[in-house]
Amino acid sequence: MRIWTERAGDPELPAVLMIMGSSAQSVSCPDALVERLVERGVQVIRFDHRDTGRSSVVDFDAHPYNISDMARDCLAVLDGYGLESAHVAGASLGGMLAQWLAVHTPERVRSLTVMSSSPMNHDPRALWERARAGLPADPGDLPPPATEFLAHLALGLPPGVESDIELFRVFNGPVRPFDEDAARTMLELALSRAVDPAAAANHGRAVWRDDPALRVSLSSITAPTSIVHGDQDPIYPPGHGEALAAAIPGATLHVVPGMGHVLTSPGLPEEVADLIRL
Repeated sequence: MRIWTERAGDPELPAVLMIMGSSAQSVSCPDALVERLVERGVQVIRFDHRDTGRSSVVDFDAHPYNISDMARDCLAVLDGYGLESAHVAGASLGGMLAQWLAVHTPERVRSLTVMSSSPMNHDPRALWERARAGLPADPGDLPPPATEFLAHLALGLPPGVESDIELFRVFNGPVRPFDEDAARTMLELALSRAVDPAAAANHGRAVWRDDPALRVSLSSITAPTSIVHGDQDPIYPPGHGEALAAAIPGATLHVVPGMGHVLTSPGLPEEVADLIRL
């Protein structure tokens, strides 16, 4: 299996490994965010997850994988660049992969930034099933996805750039302006560079596979940690970020006003780049 990667900045400087979310290619990490990080004095590495972009496509039925396998891909990227450690920043599913690295390979993680994500040891299945059935969350559980997001899923729109634009509009949230042109450019680029666009759906199957390595306490994380979470996140409402900050010793929580689940609002990539822990 081959993982496509890209590096920006001086290779002699400390590295930031950017880990994007489910079904997301490296190009979903905005250039503006990368450029701001390089200005802060680091090199930045982006990569395409397996089954996305220019990385290898996996026959999931023959070779099923889980979150731990995707986390080991992140380690392979560091190994490929000869990096013993890096600052690790992950968004959404990428935030869970980043948590995995900080728990299971602490020597590889200089600092940890978890963005728009949820505790990796929280099993969301019951929460999502209740939300889709219109039932409230169980007492003490994390908050369910926003009704606007669930309503969008219920539309069952066919895959493609236009339906993804509407999904990203929901992801963006209602407060900050949605840069539709930038989102369209990114989504069209992602489609053009995908070996097999349909393969990205395998991430959804991977997330639901049993993975004992996720069922561990986050209290063992020793890396300096920042949690960056939007107060308008429709997938993981702010309670998820709060739970992360409470579970990781010494973690700092940055709640970004008006931010949703993606970085598709003007100026937001730079704002978030300044919050990544270095």
